[in-house]
Amino acid sequence: MPIDAGSLHYAVGPAIAFLVLVVLAVFLRWAFASSSPKPTKRPSAEDGLLTRVATLTRKESALALRAVLSDAGIRSTIRYPAPHRADVLVFPEDAGRARALAGTFQNG
Repeated sequence: MPIDAGSLHYAVGPAIAFLVLVVLAVFLRWAFASSSPKPTKRPSAEDGLLTRVATLTRKESALALRAVLSDAGIRSTIRYPAPHRADVLVFPEDAGRARALAGTFQNG
């Protein structure tokens, strides 16, 4: 039986295969999608996992506050984002106590 040059029978097989792949891809995307919503608030890339509890203008003051926090058992670090600026950072679980100590801290 000769094949008619004007028919599209040769395209039916690949079209069905392509349709099956698309349906399979959509199903797999739905089946393996994350069911938990995306977090809306992420930690700042600037602070990472730490929380800023004080911003001071002198390096010596920041070091003194860090010593006070260390005496209270609070781990801290200092970041210098700009000249004449020092941020004291602590872990979020210690932020409340650290802010209370920073509020009573006098750099003098």
